[in-house]
Order: sequence, then C-alpha cells, then structure tokens
Amino acid sequence: MAQASQNGSSASPRTFGAGYLFGVPLGDLGWFTSLLMSFALGFAAFFAATFCAIVGILLYNTATHHAVDFSLTYSRVGLPVGVLVLLVTLLYLGTLWVRRQLRKS
Repeated sequence: MAQASQNGSSASPRTFGAGYLFGVPLGDLGWFTSLLMSFALGFAAFFAATFCAIVGILLYNTATHHAVDFSLTYSRVGLPVGVLVLLVTLLYLGTLWVRRQLRKS
C-alpha cells in the first residue's frame, strides 16, 4: 500500500546532485548555517574517529600485549580526520552558497 507521492505527481526523489543530502536542502543554507553545519560535522568526525581509534588500540593492546599510548588517538587520528572533514564541508557548502549568491545577482 505504498503511494507514489502525496500530491499525486510523479516527482523525482530529492538526490545529492540536486542539492539534497538525505532530504536536507543543502543548496538553501545561508552562510552562517553552512558554517555551523561544517563545524558540527568536523566535531562529529573528530569524536567518531577518536572513538574508533581508541577501540582499535584497545583491541591491538589486548591481542599483542604491547602498550600503545592512547593519547595518540587524539593527535594522530582524531585531529587529522576532524580537520579534513571540516575543510571538505566548508569547501562544499561554501561553494554551494557562492553559486547561489552569483545566481541571484
């Protein structure tokens, strides 16, 4: 009992190429919202990469009985991943914002 759409038209789904990511209209974001979302994704990537690195070192230390320092997860894994994701999202969302501003004028 699935319906094609609620308004009766056969509109195509919102996709990444059309400025949508998981239904979020990325092409309609302002500069502050783009900046805020970029930093939020950078922080989330930092914490996720750090967590995965901690679990990886924990498993490595348990399996090999070596003592690898857990503080390396922040500086060698979490920080580079967080900065990389921050830069990529700033570049992508900034490009969308600039293109939209140029289209308006």
